[in-house]
Amino acid sequence: MKIGHLLLLLLIFTSCVHEAPIDDIQIGKRKVSLILDVPQAQRLASLPLKCMDQEFPNKMGQVLGTMEDLKSPQELHPAFYGCFDWHSSVHGHWMLVRLMKEFPEMDQTEIREKLALRLTKENIEKELDYFNSKHNASFERTYGWAWLMKLHGELLTHNDSLSQVMAQNLNPLADRLVKEFQTFLPKLTNPLRSGEHVNTAFALSIAFDYAVTTNNKKFKSLIIERSKFFYEKDEDANFKYEPSGFDFLSPITEEIHLMSKVLNTHEFTVWLNHFMPKLYDKNYAFQPVEVSDRTDGKLVHLDGLNLSRAWCLYAIARKDSQLGHLRLVADEHLKKSFPSIVDGNYMGEHWLASFALYALLERKIK
Repeated sequence: MKIGHLLLLLLIFTSCVHEAPIDDIQIGKRKVSLILDVPQAQRLASLPLKCMDQEFPNKMGQVLGTMEDLKSPQELHPAFYGCFDWHSSVHGHWMLVRLMKEFPEMDQTEIREKLALRLTKENIEKELDYFNSKHNASFERTYGWAWLMKLHGELLTHNDSLSQVMAQNLNPLADRLVKEFQTFLPKLTNPLRSGEHVNTAFALSIAFDYAVTTNNKKFKSLIIERSKFFYEKDEDANFKYEPSGFDFLSPITEEIHLMSKVLNTHEFTVWLNHFMPKLYDKNYAFQPVEVSDRTDGKLVHLDGLNLSRAWCLYAIARKDSQLGHLRLVADEHLKKSFPSIVDGNYMGEHWLASFALYALLERKIK
């Protein structure tokens, strides 16, 4: 064989190796898999199961109207009092339901017992009472609202008798939050571009999926209309301004992820070529972020940023065939923070597993 042919084969082989998915990470003597299978599911499920009964420490986010409002987290939120804060508890519940759906063959005994104990009709009525109180109608707006919709949507689409009962129990609270969303969005004149809980694009992305799941055409149309109003004219995004110190969401990738849902493929390609054309360059790469102290509840947010960037990038890569190389960038972000979700520190363990699962689920979709 001629030398030129050999060099060509070597180049093709090298390219294939470079583009191969990174399914395993070597951390010292320990190998960490990025494959979502039963052992991985059990590993992930152990984290919300560990903290959903842990009432303290607890970050409440409550507005006190009178001294009568001073009650324990469990009294105020009998369904979602564990895992440090309300939204983390909610997406921990979502995670357990999704793993039940994804792996019916795994041992679900403890998961089913705990979910059945929490998502009762009576508990959800008390959660709804909290939102009905004078000073807390906007509690968890819009981050927690979105996660509640994701949980409810997961239950609605699970062909399981317990899940259907729990979905029915959650109906009144989910309906209330949809109405709050529909009231709030037309009044929001500018999107919140934070990398933390209030990020508008993240909430709209989750809410859009929920509107599709529930066939709520009015809600879906509103989300599309407001998404275009907020973001359609954006241009010249640049990752050099990310992240801020405590980000766990990327304003840029969350916006792109949302627009990939509300625009058709042609519209999305035109929009992205104005918003961030560099993403079409196969040699363009932006690096995962470093976490300096995982015991710090705010600094550990940056692990969440790597994971949330990953789930966005996997989804964006599927929207346009010219963006397939972003899967490798997503893998690098996932690889950076995934091994740390079970590092034994509560500041990360109470929430990061849900972010990791979201990323792994998006990675599975080709």
